[in-house]
Amino acid sequence: MTRSIRVAIVGAGPAGIYAADALLKSDAATAPGVSIDLFERMPAPFGLIRYGVAPDHPRIKGIVTALHQVLDKPQVRLFGNVDYPADLTLDDLHRHYDAVVFSTGAMADRALDLPGIDLDGSYGAADFVSWYDGHPDVPRTWPLEAEKVAVLGVGNVALDVARILAKTADELLPTEIPPNVYEGLKGNRAVEVHVFGRRGPAQAKFSPMELRELDHSPTIEVIVNPEDIEYDEGSIAARRAVKHVDLVAATVENWAIRDVGDRPHRVYLHFFESPVEVLGEDGKVVGLRTERTELDGTGNVRGTGRHTDWDVQSVYRAVGYYSDELPKLPFDPVSGTVPHQAGRVLDGDGSHVPAVYVTGWIKRGPVGLIGHTKGDANETVACLLEDHAGGRLPSAAEPDPAAIEDHLRARGVRFTTWDGWKQLDAHERELGRAEDRERVKVVEREDMLRNSGA
Repeated sequence: MTRSIRVAIVGAGPAGIYAADALLKSDAATAPGVSIDLFERMPAPFGLIRYGVAPDHPRIKGIVTALHQVLDKPQVRLFGNVDYPADLTLDDLHRHYDAVVFSTGAMADRALDLPGIDLDGSYGAADFVSWYDGHPDVPRTWPLEAEKVAVLGVGNVALDVARILAKTADELLPTEIPPNVYEGLKGNRAVEVHVFGRRGPAQAKFSPMELRELDHSPTIEVIVNPEDIEYDEGSIAARRAVKHVDLVAATVENWAIRDVGDRPHRVYLHFFESPVEVLGEDGKVVGLRTERTELDGTGNVRGTGRHTDWDVQSVYRAVGYYSDELPKLPFDPVSGTVPHQAGRVLDGDGSHVPAVYVTGWIKRGPVGLIGHTKGDANETVACLLEDHAGGRLPSAAEPDPAAIEDHLRARGVRFTTWDGWKQLDAHERELGRAEDRERVKVVEREDMLRNSGA
């Protein structure tokens, strides 16, 4: 193969863009060269950063600056508002590309098998995140009538949900939240948010910085019961071995021993409380029942048989994300991932599906920070290039870069481009300037397409 290697990447979030970057930095980028097209279901790129990171975390959103540099490269093209497989099937991708990398991420809520979890007032954290991040495919309103709210889970998403529910709308107004989200949050009645974890502080999955940020709001009082500060041998070993575990535990300890202040909204961090049932009346959430747990010496817990009923009117489960199954690809429903070996997709008998690869959360599951996807991408791209060098990539039948544009236009797809994103970006920033904000996010898909020139 003397022409450039043609690679399609399905999903233009951090994982997909990191894969493009790895290709651009490889020896193959020099000879024979690489030509990369990223396909994204949304009209705008950046995936999780745009639609999964809380609006009051601009530091994390700053990663976009580095991703911009990749998408600015002449060897890379962006096709937004293109859905796999409705607009582009696996056969289509094989016809136009020598290799296909799927980096579709995870946006759905992992199921939680708990009595009452389907009651009115019980929500998935991922759905709430999509709402406050202005995702075009979710409702424009969110029910925020509950004064007391439970959040199940002790990871960063649980912190995000608790913080957004406990902050005032005016605190969040300087961020990029769209008008419908600001109006919705103005009607938020929550004054107490209870975050529940079944194990102790040393087992919490919070990042230290994100945890400390919870206490920075002038309207949020963070409260921890001193009885929840408990460690066994396994917990102590974890604190000694991992710095961020020790930092999280130390932060929680400091909150447990201080006097409770008078900030108007309260966030309670409860440890050693395992949810066993969402309580309901007339089909609506009226409470949460938990079982007290205790450490067993290894850092794990066992139940004590002691139960507590908590007075809450809504419950948010933040127990993890789950990837959508990709048609024509194998899928493990337990892990919510595509079976693979170092990024090479494996079929039912364990053999590599030719020229098909995965990276990011669809590869390893929704764990780790955004930066961790770089290692995923490097591993996957190394396998792709190894297969190319070994002659194991079938050559695309129609590799001409113009052919895929013709295909999408023939399908009637209104696709956006990298230049189109720059137009939308400028439009959102202009909306922000009018309100002395950095940007105001556009929500409606049609408005996104129009302002992208599609």
